[in-house]
Amino acid sequence: MQDANDAPGSQPDEALLPVRTRAYVYRLYPTRKQEETLLWTLRRCKELYNASLEERTAAYKMARVSVSYGMQAEQLPQIKEERPEYQGIHSQVQQDVLRRLDKAMQAFFRRVDEGQPPGYPRYKSNTRYHSFTYPQSGYTIIGALAPHDKKGKKTCRLKLSKIGHLKMLMHRPIKGTIKGCTIKRDGDQWYAVFSVEQAIHSTPVHPSSKTVGIDMGITSYATLSTGEQIANPRIYRYTEQQIKEAHRRLARRKQGSHRRIRARRALTRLYRKVRHRRQDFLHKASRRLVNQYGTLVFEALQIPNMTARPKPKKEEAPATTEGVEGGTAAAVTRYLPNGAAAKSGLNKSILDAAWGRFITLCACKAEEAGGMVVKVAPQQTSQVCSGCGVLVPKDLSVRWHSCPTCGAELDRDENAAINILRRYELQGAIPARKKRQSTRKGGRGGKRPTATGAL
Repeated sequence: MQDANDAPGSQPDEALLPVRTRAYVYRLYPTRKQEETLLWTLRRCKELYNASLEERTAAYKMARVSVSYGMQAEQLPQIKEERPEYQGIHSQVQQDVLRRLDKAMQAFFRRVDEGQPPGYPRYKSNTRYHSFTYPQSGYTIIGALAPHDKKGKKTCRLKLSKIGHLKMLMHRPIKGTIKGCTIKRDGDQWYAVFSVEQAIHSTPVHPSSKTVGIDMGITSYATLSTGEQIANPRIYRYTEQQIKEAHRRLARRKQGSHRRIRARRALTRLYRKVRHRRQDFLHKASRRLVNQYGTLVFEALQIPNMTARPKPKKEEAPATTEGVEGGTAAAVTRYLPNGAAAKSGLNKSILDAAWGRFITLCACKAEEAGGMVVKVAPQQTSQVCSGCGVLVPKDLSVRWHSCPTCGAELDRDENAAINILRRYELQGAIPARKKRQSTRKGGRGGKRPTATGAL
């Protein structure tokens, strides 16, 4: 609604509009000398991260004092005097390293307060530290691809402070305001990730009012309530044998040798190929569903519970054996088969399908297109008959639904998808889970007695 004081036809202030944050990823092609500089910067950032973590840990163990980000940021000028090599790194990059550690510590204390496994921040090695960030300044795109350019791809230059001009391939223009630039290493490849804020000028309206229920599966990736099925690409499964051979080849190489480095690069390329193929499939499938339907209804799946290991089964009466010395009897605990081998294969297929990532992409794309993604309770959606509502128990291996009451005959997953849609129409969507509020009191710099045991 337009304000009475505004002039007719005036545009709203973009600073007051809601914004969404998106990431634009572009491939970098540094020269050999530039790559050495990038690797050197990563190693210095890793050293700063580990030293800061050691300072926090030692301060709490010896004096029960929590070191804050501000206390460590004030030491950066002194570090540059004692270690002149850190003058070759942009100051905001060093500050971002400390912010990254501070976020990890805050997440650790939050998990402690909520009773979750704490997961204290670990020290980073060269193989676990892959990126550094220019949060505000220190980077410039020279010759960027403009929105009106007809050329699909354009080679430009990314100027990084203290590093130089890097060749960058832009495959799409950036829409919005750039808020940060992250340089990321992925094996033998380098990428620039730009965090962009886009102002939302109006609420979009989806052109379709159709609602569809979607059942996620393994045999078919997704089955719609309309009967349509999306085939499961099984991306990791098709590359699994090559990955196993690459792991064996890596294990045979001598530690620290050049042949081991080449074997590790080959393994990294395989994992990257699997990741990119899966991401491509998820984006295309989610985009097609969002363009076709205004409301997508999924089950509220608890994937960590579905992929949990089966509990061991012990014998009710433990067997006893004669001891070697003195003829004493000793109890021997024996375990019964619990289907762990079959369950591990199912878990691998579930994780390969990446259901959670697919639902998240559908939700993000639907929000931008004016659609909606909702979830319903998943209990017995495949057991209840979609024709008459009678419970028809069936094992997971039974892939066809046959109702003895009404005579309904259809695919098991299609029956579940129809039940998912009907449950949403009758009961509505379940509310989103709320995060538990922290019960810890005190500021960031105070003592934290609740985390003593975790340290």
